[in-house]
Amino acid sequence: MAKTYGYARCSLAEEKGQDINRQVRELKAAGAEEIVLEREHGDAKVKQNLEMLLDAAEAGDTIITTEVSRLSRSTQQLCEIINVVKAKKLRLVILGSITVDCRNGQIDPMSQAFVQMSGIFAELELSILRARVRSGMENAREKGKHIGRPQTTKDDIPAVFYKHYPAYMAGKLNVSELARVCGLSRPTVYKYLKMVG
Repeated sequence: MAKTYGYARCSLAEEKGQDINRQVRELKAAGAEEIVLEREHGDAKVKQNLEMLLDAAEAGDTIITTEVSRLSRSTQQLCEIINVVKAKKLRLVILGSITVDCRNGQIDPMSQAFVQMSGIFAELELSILRARVRSGMENAREKGKHIGRPQTTKDDIPAVFYKHYPAYMAGKLNVSELARVCGLSRPTVYKYLKMVG
């Protein structure tokens, strides 16, 4: 029996300002029986949960999403997704926009063109957002503001590092062991070693 899936995505950066539950509510209202959630950027080359969904979907199944940009902000990736939908004989519903019905293994030219144009606009929107961010960062730099992570000082180094540092200096621990006992990553340990050395 054919199944109806919903796919909701927001990026980690959007997570604070965007309620993914809005997408979930809309997908449920549209008839999604099972909803797959993803926290990943729209232009990420790999969206694991979307890939798993496309793998799991069988001929005749329907995938619903709220907007084209939820699937991808890359025209190339969007075309690849449509090719999978066509090859697997699925139905893709983009709420309030278009239904791409490939259950017969074909896609009509108008649907193909519409999806591709939507992908171009999603890509354009992302480019505009990135340009605004770069402009804002440049403006902040010109005003003397520090951009990026705060500078780490010796005062920021945790006490657990100083506790195990003598054992490292005595040759009883190597960098990997020091990182493990301190609960830190190796790059962070290297940074701290450079600062205290």
